[in-house]
Amino acid sequence: MRLASNIKGLLPLCAATLFIFSCGCGTDPVPSSSVTLTVTPSSVNASYEAQTVVLSVTATGDWGVSSADKDWCTVSPSGGIKGTSEVKVALATNRTGKVRETTVTLRYGPQTLEVPVKQGFSEDDLPPDPGEVVAPEGYVLDWHEEFEDDGKPSLEDWWYETGGGGWGNNEDQVYVAGSKDGVDLAFISDGTLKIQTRRIGTEINSIRMNTQRAWQYGWFEARIKVSDVKGSWPAFWMMPKNFKTWPGDGEIDIMEYAISTQGKDKSSSSIHCNAYNWPKGTQKTHVQPVSNAATEFHVYALEWTASEMKFYVDGKLHLTFRNEGKGYDTWPFDAPFYLKFNMAWGGNMGGTTDSSALPATYEVDYVRVFKHK
Repeated sequence: MRLASNIKGLLPLCAATLFIFSCGCGTDPVPSSSVTLTVTPSSVNASYEAQTVVLSVTATGDWGVSSADKDWCTVSPSGGIKGTSEVKVALATNRTGKVRETTVTLRYGPQTLEVPVKQGFSEDDLPPDPGEVVAPEGYVLDWHEEFEDDGKPSLEDWWYETGGGGWGNNEDQVYVAGSKDGVDLAFISDGTLKIQTRRIGTEINSIRMNTQRAWQYGWFEARIKVSDVKGSWPAFWMMPKNFKTWPGDGEIDIMEYAISTQGKDKSSSSIHCNAYNWPKGTQKTHVQPVSNAATEFHVYALEWTASEMKFYVDGKLHLTFRNEGKGYDTWPFDAPFYLKFNMAWGGNMGGTTDSSALPATYEVDYVRVFKHK
């Protein structure tokens, strides 16, 4: 996303001192009833960028520290002893579109001292409002998901496919409905959808999620950062709403990435149907170089009309598939298709795996669908 800042740096801050009074006994160790604890600065006011703020803590006894929002604000170490110590407060980049606030809490026995933390945001770093999305020429925005709100993907917009069995490609993963054993594998944070592949217990678990809506023709695009973990196989693709048979009813692969079989920084786009499919080795496909595919976001897009399909990476056309006018076997693509995000593990395209490198993470910044005017 575009980077700029509305709030720069840390504001000059003053020290906060906690004095707790009562009549404790003894002098070593210092009883909690008579401890003093000083924190400098007494509050944090940070810009939207990822950064680490250092707090200086001076105490007359042992103490502990924690953060209320561990996903974007973490602290280390977890405490200290008598004397002066440092606490590092690590803040993730704020792409939520709003100022966010939390507290860092220091504890000594039953007493607490809270350090307020406020992190600004950059208007230039926000996803555009629907009215500001620049549509391809001849198209208007029909549906979009910007993944702005932290949490789980809405089931009003998405549904999950679950289970194992290889999925026709000898894949090793078992898909789950968003999470397993309390571990989220599909979640939204810091302005992106994260899809993860993890070993949970004895299984490799991952996500295969689909849009509730389906479309016949249009412009489809997503801004994506793939996984480079050996054996991972992230994909952005489409299947027919009224699916009955494969490959006859068709499959549209907008983006597939598999480092074990395609090589690093190379994605592919493909279509499958009765005449053109991978078991026959006749699929229509093209492998496209994509620099820094796993460390930078890139836009993968499909323009689909009644006469042809065009596939793009960052606005560059790299594959065209035309309707030959020969009927269903070569063009079953006059029907509604829905969008899919998944990350397979191993299998025919995922190839050789390295489970020691898990978890693998696949990120989606946004997905947008445009219809012809």
